[in-house]
Amino acid sequence: MRKIYLSMLLLLFVTVVFAQTTRKIEVESKVESTAEVTIKGKRVPYKATAGTQPVWDDKGEPIASLFYTYYERTDIADKTKRPLVISFNGGPGSASIWMHLAYTGPVILNIDDEGYPVQPYGTKSNPHSILDVADIVYVDPVNTGYSRIVKEDTPRSTFFGINADIKYLADWVNTFVTRQNRWVSPKYLIGESYGTTRVAGLVSQLQNSHWMYFNGVILVSPTDMGLERGGPVKMANYWPYYAATAWYHKALPAELQAKDLDEILAIVEPMAINEILPAMTKGGMLSEAERDAIATKMAYYSGLKKEAILQYNLMVPTSFFWKELLRERDGMTVGRLDSRYKGFDRMEGGSVYDFDPALTSWNHAFAPAFNHYAKNVLKFNTDLTYNLFGPVNPWDRSNETTGNDLGTAMRQNPYLHLMVQSGYYDGGTDYFNAKYSTWHIDPNGKMKNRIDFKGYRSGHMMYLRAEDLATSNEDIRQFIQKSAVAPGQPAKYK
Repeated sequence: MRKIYLSMLLLLFVTVVFAQTTRKIEVESKVESTAEVTIKGKRVPYKATAGTQPVWDDKGEPIASLFYTYYERTDIADKTKRPLVISFNGGPGSASIWMHLAYTGPVILNIDDEGYPVQPYGTKSNPHSILDVADIVYVDPVNTGYSRIVKEDTPRSTFFGINADIKYLADWVNTFVTRQNRWVSPKYLIGESYGTTRVAGLVSQLQNSHWMYFNGVILVSPTDMGLERGGPVKMANYWPYYAATAWYHKALPAELQAKDLDEILAIVEPMAINEILPAMTKGGMLSEAERDAIATKMAYYSGLKKEAILQYNLMVPTSFFWKELLRERDGMTVGRLDSRYKGFDRMEGGSVYDFDPALTSWNHAFAPAFNHYAKNVLKFNTDLTYNLFGPVNPWDRSNETTGNDLGTAMRQNPYLHLMVQSGYYDGGTDYFNAKYSTWHIDPNGKMKNRIDFKGYRSGHMMYLRAEDLATSNEDIRQFIQKSAVAPGQPAKYK
């Protein structure tokens, strides 16, 4: 009997220890807190909810749980007219931390005015947040942030792919909107980077499979979204970005440096379409004289040597540009996601840099700040690691039609507006390819009055620069106002 009793005690002890040391997400949870922020000189009280909400399979069993942070203004009684913004970042495999803690939310990183990390790490109030005009929820897809799979035998293909991602997230958003009683609120989707692929597909999926209609979609630093662009088209589209970056680093001839950036882009954008693209398309048909003339012009507006441009048959890859632009001047590289940032490699030689100096700088600032904020301000306690970038591979990229799906959703829904926000110094998802996407989302030009493009003098996360943080948030504020629908206004084409 004594042996049985000791065995039971040992089993109980092991069970308790195991329970205390197992790290896993709660399928359902939430913790609420209240605070206030001053936006545009006015006090805005709000409630923050940090929690988890499940993803279910076809049998109604939870297979994953997603972490979210939801901010609601508390001095607004009527939520029927209060916009709801649903926010995603990209990757794929990236958490929602970036726009959450640096762009639209009530709290932002403690960084300098150009976006560089400073110590002590931490957060501060965001005087430009859009919380004055809209409630916001930030969503972390599976394996990003604190979100995790809870049914281990669930196939990874359920979550990790363009169309799988859209399908399960649409169902999750449907549940969230229902639980929060926001079906009649004006609704907006905002996505950054791969998040633009995600929300372009989501607006179509929610509209056509869940019958949830939106007022607007905001694409921040958009991807190609499956819109066709062959080699010459995409490569020619890079040249306005090359010119902008060279201008920023004062790598252009003196007479060009004396011009404003807007003047430079007004020259290079039509040149990319009307001169560089035809030359690239001709390939070997181009005469030596024509080839030399266009390479000379491309060098003049890019800061690159004509000889290097000719060696690449005019189609200079971005990886070489980041390595080459400042090589002879100071041996530095420029950033991929924000070419204002500089770094240096182990060797100055080569055609590809060792790392992106922009991304490493951002990781430096975000991770400590969010972990502190989640625990000490949101009061969300967990032993899970907050994945800035989570394990989501292999990612199925087949059958992408999200750009065309967005265009179709806009044609189906006369209320639906689109805004694109891009940084001129973003080399990962460059601004001119983003413009190209808007032209082909609306190929017949009948929705021009519902599509806006906004450019900023910064990179992929344009909001990290203090001046652009103010401007880009105000652009969202104005976009929400523009896409608001008057009571009784029918959804129809005149």
